[in-house]
Amino acid sequence: QVQLVESGGGLVQAGGSLRLYCAASGRTFSLYHMGWFRQAPGKGREFVAPISWSGGSTYYTDSVKGRFTISRDNAKNTVYLQMNSLKPEDTAVYYCAAEKGLGKLRLGVAEYWGQGTQVTVSS
Repeated sequence: QVQLVESGGGLVQAGGSLRLYCAASGRTFSLYHMGWFRQAPGKGREFVAPISWSGGSTYYTDSVKGRFTISRDNAKNTVYLQMNSLKPEDTAVYYCAAEKGLGKLRLGVAEYWGQGTQVTVSS
């Protein structure tokens, strides 16, 4: 069993930065690939970035490439999403997810989900 708790969201002006945190409970955290997703008002859930269990493989959706960085610290059971040069269109609830299959994670399938943290970017 893995429980995920996101934090770090908030209100920021366009061009600003935020760092999101996803704290995981459970000893098996390092066995899971992790991912960040987001859902804007009135829109479906969008895949943002995954990171492999070792941290050695990452991927980003085109809209955040060069601006967002995903990382993890298995010793701290934490996944991070550093978001720079934020835009109003980044406004959404951001969720982290845990899944043992990296391919499934990139398709939006995950065994565990957090409750989400709100990110609002003002213009």
